[in-house]
Amino acid sequence: MSIWWSLHLRREAASVPLARRLLMGTMETAGVDPDVSYELSVALTEACANAVEHGGGGGSRGPGGGALSEAYRVTAYLDGETCRIEVADSGPGFPGRAAPAAPSDEAENGRGLRLIEELADHVQFGNRSGRGGAVVSFDKILKWRDSPALLLA
Repeated sequence: MSIWWSLHLRREAASVPLARRLLMGTMETAGVDPDVSYELSVALTEACANAVEHGGGGGSRGPGGGALSEAYRVTAYLDGETCRIEVADSGPGFPGRAAPAAPSDEAENGRGLRLIEELADHVQFGNRSGRGGAVVSFDKILKWRDSPALLLA
């Protein structure tokens, strides 16, 4: 089975639950184990929250004249036994390194990225080439319920 979708969302807190609900609905329909779905939804929530908080400032304009820096993109791929999620924004990106440094116990930022690392099987933090912005992508091996809601031939 292969399912994918991509969303372009405004950098507003209200966009985060929308992405999470779409992912959860997709996973439930495909028959993914609820525990795995929950872990991926928490990781997605953290990545989206990071894009909302830190993903602006590019100043580019989109087709309707709106600032592209006010948006971010979420793409999810369920392909075979793996789910891959990518969240990309138009902000300044991660400063000078592929992976953010581990936060200190007193740090107010960075814990969400560490949570993503704990919940996913493989994580990449990077910067978009050319246009700027951060990209957080993560994969998880899927487990299935005994009786999926969606049976694809």
